[in-house]
Amino acid sequence: MSLPAIESIGFQPSIIPTLPTDGASVVGTGSTRSVSGSGFADLLTDGLDRLEKVQDKADGLAVQAATGDLDDMHDYTIAATEASVTTQLTVAVRNRALEAFNEIMRMPIG
Repeated sequence: MSLPAIESIGFQPSIIPTLPTDGASVVGTGSTRSVSGSGFADLLTDGLDRLEKVQDKADGLAVQAATGDLDDMHDYTIAATEASVTTQLTVAVRNRALEAFNEIMRMPIG
C-alpha cells in the first residue's frame, strides 16, 4: 500500500506488517516465515515491539517539548499522532482476535 501524500512528508507506517494475499508466507527482512505457529507469534511480538518504539519516540519528544529543547514542534505532533493511531490499530486487532477466540469457544464439540 502506498500513500504518496503521506510518504512526501517522510511518514513511513512501520508498525503495519505487509501480508501476502495468498496467506502462505510473510516476507520479512530478507527471509520468508510461515504465518502459522511460531511465525505468527513472532509477528505479534514484532508488532508490539514496534508499538513500544513508536510510543517511546513520542514520549521522548514530549519531554523535549516540555523542557524547551525541541526545535520543531511539528515533529512531536507527528510522533504523537503516529503513536495514537498505532495504539488504536493494536487495540482494534486485539479486540478482533478476542472476538474470534470467543466465537471459537462457543462452537459445539461433537
